[in-house]
Amino acid sequence: MAELTTIARPYAKAAFDVAVEHNAVDNWAEMLTFAALVSENETMQPLLTGSLASTKLAALFISVCGEQINEQGQNLIKVMAENGRLKVLPAVSQLFTEYRNEWAKEVEADVVSATELSSEQQQQIGISLEKRLARKVKLNCSTDAALIAGVIIKAGDLVIDGSVRGKLSRLSDKLQS
Repeated sequence: MAELTTIARPYAKAAFDVAVEHNAVDNWAEMLTFAALVSENETMQPLLTGSLASTKLAALFISVCGEQINEQGQNLIKVMAENGRLKVLPAVSQLFTEYRNEWAKEVEADVVSATELSSEQQQQIGISLEKRLARKVKLNCSTDAALIAGVIIKAGDLVIDGSVRGKLSRLSDKLQS
């Protein structure tokens, strides 16, 4: 994974710089997300690692994407095809999203709870995280009954484990040491 990120970073940074320059960050995010989905398609996968000439591969990829990719996006696809890097498009899209979130002072937080959270609870978590992180927060909520009770919140490098399972695990560690 680290290798893919290293390969994808210059492409994502270049795309982000162009997107900011042309005031089209959201449009670029959509284009890259779509291109990443195309590159992950099971029919497209063998072509990306095959021996197809880069110009033909780029033309095929662009024709599959159709009008979802603008001229600048097509140029990115051509450069990536020339360098044999189309298979890292999902990582490019992910990095681009991280750059966009940082630029827009936004963060996505994954909230896993033992039971379904009410809209009021989600709103309260969102407000608390916005205060703590000084950013706009988008919550991705899910449930996991194995937590017993409580929540686990992950936002970037921040992890808040307020679950009963986590508390029991920490108690067990203390008792064993």
